[in-house]
Amino acid sequence: MNEQQNHLSQLLEQRVKLIAELEGLGEQSTRTRDLMLKTQGAIEYLEATGINLPEPEPVAEVSETEVVEEG
Repeated sequence: MNEQQNHLSQLLEQRVKLIAELEGLGEQSTRTRDLMLKTQGAIEYLEATGINLPEPEPVAEVSETEVVEEG
């Protein structure tokens, strides 16, 4: 087998591996999307039934003049 045939063989093998990887990514993407939609549905259901989280308390901001440098 000459060098170009060897290169073609390697590229064909690489294509097979890449196709398999893309199929796996597609399946993972579908599962992730399905999980996200179920999560969103559960959030919407809970909010529709009146369940809400308390508002977060405001965080006190520290200005640059309040920062004390240790010398």
